[in-house]
Amino acid sequence: MRLQFILSEMALGLRRNLSMTVSVVLVTFVSLVFVGAAALLQMQINNLRADWYGKVEVSVFLCPPGSPELNCADGEATPQQVQAIEEVLASPELDPIVERVYFETKEDVFESFQRRFGDDPTYADITVDDMQQIFRVKLTDPEQYEVVAEVLSGRPGVEEVKDQRDYFQSIFALLGGLTMLSVGFAVVMLVAAVLLVATTIRLSAMSRRRETGIMRLVGASNLFIQLPFMLEGAIAATIGAGLATVSLWFGVQTITTDWLGGTQAGLLGSVDFVSTQDVLTIAPLLVGLAIVLATISSVVTLSRYTRV
Repeated sequence: MRLQFILSEMALGLRRNLSMTVSVVLVTFVSLVFVGAAALLQMQINNLRADWYGKVEVSVFLCPPGSPELNCADGEATPQQVQAIEEVLASPELDPIVERVYFETKEDVFESFQRRFGDDPTYADITVDDMQQIFRVKLTDPEQYEVVAEVLSGRPGVEEVKDQRDYFQSIFALLGGLTMLSVGFAVVMLVAAVLLVATTIRLSAMSRRRETGIMRLVGASNLFIQLPFMLEGAIAATIGAGLATVSLWFGVQTITTDWLGGTQAGLLGSVDFVSTQDVLTIAPLLVGLAIVLATISSVVTLSRYTRV
């Protein structure tokens, strides 16, 4: 009987404040879409970082002819200097962190250069002799880059030591900025959702003062009086969370699975994109967040308007 009464009171409140309830659903939906998008974007950043950082190499650029670097004042790297660098890379100090070493001759570098800029008349005068030799070093742990850089930087014949991770920092910075932007929008919308839930509950409580007064007279507890109102907010927020989850699922399915994973797969290579399974992973968090926020705003509001 008590459960039936609570459910009937909840249904009555939802009907009386239908427009406000719909508003709560929509605001919760939009806010949780931003929350979910921020979470998925951060998961994508982690996937890219793990994938790309695992493939990057340390590039050891040897002195080319006419280099302005002080370390290359004696001219182009000599065969003896190249051999000395090879021995350093194979030394006991670096061997545990060096997985593979590739040596690109000037001819190899020129061939790559031609593939990229061969049709550009600006570089028509570039020849093999203008190229520089390069060691490509694949590390077992890319985080150990500084060890290699410290050992090789300043050695005779070495112009510069570069970590390819630097090329990805701008990409990760952009993605991180988008994540923070999504979080900012989500926070604003969540605040709006909390205020709207509180307003809806307040209006519902004020419209049923007579009923709550009778319940007080017959000795009903605070929880029994407040529970229908709390359920109203929780149900509206849960519906919003469900809509947000469905929207994120279709978004991921359409963009990453069908488009990026299909028609654009050849351009992007074997990128580990977020999937619909990731959406299902964060779905309970979105629902839980919606219920918690609705419950907190309901309790704060009801403590004033339905107190025994």
